[in-house]
Amino acid sequence: MFRTALRNLLAHKTRLMMTALAVLLGTAFVSGTLIFSDSVGSAFRNKMSRSLDDVAVSVTEGGGRPGTGKDKPEKLGDRAVETVRALPGVASVRPSVEGVAMIADKHNNPTGGEWGSAGVNYAPGKDGKDSRYPLVKGRAPAAEGEIALDERTAGKTGAKIGGTVRMAVDGPVLEKKLVGIVRTDNPRVSAGGSLAVFDTATAQKLFGKPGEFSELVVSATPGTDKDKLTAEVRKALPATFEAQSGAKLAAEQSKMIDEQTRSIRTTFLVFAGISLFVGVFIIANTFTMLIAQRTREIALLRAVGASRRQVVRSVLAEAGLLGLIASALGLGLGLGVAVLLPELLNANGAHLPDGPLVIKAPAVLSALAVGVVVTVLAAWLPSRKAARIAPVEALSSGDQPPAPRSLVVRNCIGAVLTALGVASLLYTTTFRDRSGLTYAMAGSALTLTGVIVLAPLLSRPFVRLFGKLTARFSGVSGKLAKENALRNPRRTAATASALMIGLTLITGLTVSAVSANEGVGRMGKQDLTADYQVKSSSYLGLAPEVGKKLAAQPGIAAAVPLRMSGFQSDGQPSLAVATDPSSIAKVTYLRVTSGSLADVRGTGAVAVSESYAKKHGLKTGSTLPMEFYDGKRAAPKVVAVHADNDVLGDVLTAPALVDPHQEKVRDDSVLVKAEPGEAAGLREKIKDAFGGNPIIKVESPEDLRRAESGNIDPILNLAYGLLGMAVVIAVLGVVNTLAMSVFERTREIGMLRAIGLARREVKRMVRLESVMIAMFGAVLGVGTGIFVAWAGGHLLRSSFPQYEMVVPWARIAVFLLLALAVGVLAAVWPARRAAKLNMLESIGAQ
Repeated sequence: MFRTALRNLLAHKTRLMMTALAVLLGTAFVSGTLIFSDSVGSAFRNKMSRSLDDVAVSVTEGGGRPGTGKDKPEKLGDRAVETVRALPGVASVRPSVEGVAMIADKHNNPTGGEWGSAGVNYAPGKDGKDSRYPLVKGRAPAAEGEIALDERTAGKTGAKIGGTVRMAVDGPVLEKKLVGIVRTDNPRVSAGGSLAVFDTATAQKLFGKPGEFSELVVSATPGTDKDKLTAEVRKALPATFEAQSGAKLAAEQSKMIDEQTRSIRTTFLVFAGISLFVGVFIIANTFTMLIAQRTREIALLRAVGASRRQVVRSVLAEAGLLGLIASALGLGLGLGVAVLLPELLNANGAHLPDGPLVIKAPAVLSALAVGVVVTVLAAWLPSRKAARIAPVEALSSGDQPPAPRSLVVRNCIGAVLTALGVASLLYTTTFRDRSGLTYAMAGSALTLTGVIVLAPLLSRPFVRLFGKLTARFSGVSGKLAKENALRNPRRTAATASALMIGLTLITGLTVSAVSANEGVGRMGKQDLTADYQVKSSSYLGLAPEVGKKLAAQPGIAAAVPLRMSGFQSDGQPSLAVATDPSSIAKVTYLRVTSGSLADVRGTGAVAVSESYAKKHGLKTGSTLPMEFYDGKRAAPKVVAVHADNDVLGDVLTAPALVDPHQEKVRDDSVLVKAEPGEAAGLREKIKDAFGGNPIIKVESPEDLRRAESGNIDPILNLAYGLLGMAVVIAVLGVVNTLAMSVFERTREIGMLRAIGLARREVKRMVRLESVMIAMFGAVLGVGTGIFVAWAGGHLLRSSFPQYEMVVPWARIAVFLLLALAVGVLAAVWPARRAAKLNMLESIGAQ
């Protein structure tokens, strides 16, 4: 029977080619994803390990043992350096200073972004060099007016050795002389950030740490037990310092890298799973048709003594061999995917590190196993059908088509699954928070599965309706196409379901993304009346002097600073926005429903939003318990309740209440209202007023809306690309089904040609059948996707009140047109093959 399976596989190479392509693409996705994630993880670890090569112990402030009770804990300074340096087994101590340094590019924008703009000190060792930052060109900075940059940042600024670099830390623009260019393994720089290097004294001054260090990096002499050295360092220093071994740091960083790469790997594997799931329909369809064509052959095997179990094993062996061959080819294609994927992600700003391709045994074995298992499982039901063929009945059946099987049981199962799925999704709409996510996911899966099971039943009315239209315009070709599609509704449904799955997901994602974009647009438009928002490009915020300077600029009617402060109330985290209540009406629309904003002053009064008041049981005259993160408490009175406002959040108060609880008073942003007719050129005037400071970021309401929704479109485009693989596999399924259907109907097509059906009409018949199948899958997929998106959208409204479902009919029309094109293109080869059949040979075909 194994030889029989091998012979069948070799005898039907062309018919199985499309099936093999479906498996190949799916396993390529799996293997490529696994190899890519292993390679990226290895590259990150190599980069991290190089930066930790000489780290035996790392000493930082905070996070250590309980304090000693001193009012002012000792800072990490020269005294700590000398203490550690005197310990036995210590080879060297490298004091490190780190902070945020915004480097201006050629357009006065920050080169490293909000979180990636790193500033460090150059700490030379005994050889006069700092191993962390090897010099590529020039020399190390040695004076307050000097700076060194990493290679990428130097390129962005356009500065040359001896030229001027514009930068800012937490104040006005500074200009420094570029004296060196360094290479670095700093992960922030690898992720697209920038690196500015100063001498130690300058770094301490810039980052507000005179005489202090951020970290002490301790190297050990050869043969020293690093764990024991870590314990000695911990014992020698005050309890408020934390000492960690280099091995522990490496383990933590490795864990962090695994978590980061795991999320990427999981995302791509989900789409790989979708592609393979779509492939299951193609594989099952192919083997079902092959078994129907080999009825006599299987019956003959049964007649000469083959048992049912042997027939099943023969079909499964054939499927296993097909899966193994396709998986091996897919593994080779996956290597190409793993090579190209980093380039694609880097082109979109991922900044992945360079490194060799890492091919691990689990990735190879997983890809091969997945391809074989999926193929064998998909062929299991067709193999059971083959085993049920009775020898005598099959041998005496001639060329009669198999009797159609009842769909009653299948329809009942599909109806139950669909009903359960729809009920779960409708139940999801009753939730007012995200606790209904589990029901939404289960309901979506059940609904999609139920629709797939019901597809044969649903295909009949659609094909009949579509067939009437085609018959009106295409005559006999349209009628024949309709009858062919209706002849085997199971096959029509299985072929269309592959396309339906992809379009369901694409439609659902599109509707959700477009609706979210529209909600973001409404969010800023309905509350913000300011012309510009001024923020810091770094996470440090703005100095209060920025707001005062803006208020004094000509052309500005109002400049209202907003100061954020976190606190807890009844154990729940909240955020207070401190500002001048008398000026807030100039930059945002705020409707007060009770009380008066004029009473929000001093330290004893707050205003709250309606939703916050409802959630916490507050009203005008209530007391709001507040516990700030410095451990101090306050209990201001609620003097006003206002309508929900996205600009001001839940709790509005005066600066006097929150300032004492901040380590350093900073404004989160300043809302600017221009004088009438002055808004157009105000952005440039504000930037000029601060000397082109890269820290100062000026955004219009349109910029804010674009920034809020800017992450949605790239994610949607990525999803389109990934789901496109499933659609490609579905197209292969349509081609495969039509090609095998033409072979199955060879005699029928010969008879039609004999009674006068022209070649072009044969082509049209096959093409129309393909279009019917594709459009059925598209309509079913679009309808299911819209319903799932509608139900799931209710979960977003609790945290995103502006969300309102919007159906992008233009994009939906594009999807349907693409499905129409798929139907036409998929029929090209099968239609040509059908039209070229020899009339007499076709009639005599067995």
